[in-house]
Amino acid sequence: MAAKDDARSTPPPLPEPLAVAVADSHTHLDMQSGTPAEGLAKAASVGVTTVVQVGCDVPGSRWAAELAAQYEQVHAAVALHPNEAPRIFLGDADGWSGRQRKAGGAAALDEALAEIDRLAALPQVVAVGETGLDYFRTGPEGVEIQKESFRRHIEMAKRHGKALVIHDREAHEDVIAVLLAEGAPERTVFHCYSGDAEMAKTCAEHGWYLSFAGPVTFKANQPLRDALLATPPDRILVETDAPFLTPHPYRGRPNAPYLIPVTVRSMAATLGLAEDELSAAIAANTARAFGY
Repeated sequence: MAAKDDARSTPPPLPEPLAVAVADSHTHLDMQSGTPAEGLAKAASVGVTTVVQVGCDVPGSRWAAELAAQYEQVHAAVALHPNEAPRIFLGDADGWSGRQRKAGGAAALDEALAEIDRLAALPQVVAVGETGLDYFRTGPEGVEIQKESFRRHIEMAKRHGKALVIHDREAHEDVIAVLLAEGAPERTVFHCYSGDAEMAKTCAEHGWYLSFAGPVTFKANQPLRDALLATPPDRILVETDAPFLTPHPYRGRPNAPYLIPVTVRSMAATLGLAEDELSAAIAANTARAFGY
């Protein structure tokens, strides 16, 4: 058992470098081992030369903005994660910090959103997110709080002219309904896309970007590969969501931006495209989606 646990904690090897550099459109360097400088250097060595560092709460969003100010190859996204808003409003021991949190009510949520709004105005912050809806971890009592937070992030993104990064877990229909009711920002990105091909076509009709992560490489996920095939080439992004969602054949081991080439090669095979052709498209799409 100990040997198996050691194997799972061992970082996967460096993949062969990509000949055409790409961006990791969604990562969490603050949750990964090693320093950001080490992670960025390792990624750059295999052709992942740009990352979008995503905040999930107020401290994480501040950290993302600070890192992006320090490194030219890092862009920041700031937000309250869909699960964070109910934690602030209702109080929950299962927050990002793991500490018991007192229920703060509307005033506490307003205060947190005001700080996200301040950060969203910074030039190194290219997106508001990840925001959206998550019905997997938050129960019915948190749904309306999530929707209110989502609506306010949408307004924020539009007012600041930033991209919107969507977290959508087991909430596809409601996420789309809120986006259409509020009016989605011109640049909207579905992070770690998890819908089917029909939903991908709906997203394409509205010009939204779909970012694919490690699960698109999993053998059982043919419906997700079908969604990739249904996505217009100029709307495809790639991400790690590291340290989560490590691609096959390293599933269960620590993820990091340097593993993007593994997912890109799997996606290229699914699409029947040359690796360099897909990489060039992803690089252009990510820069256009985030406006850098």
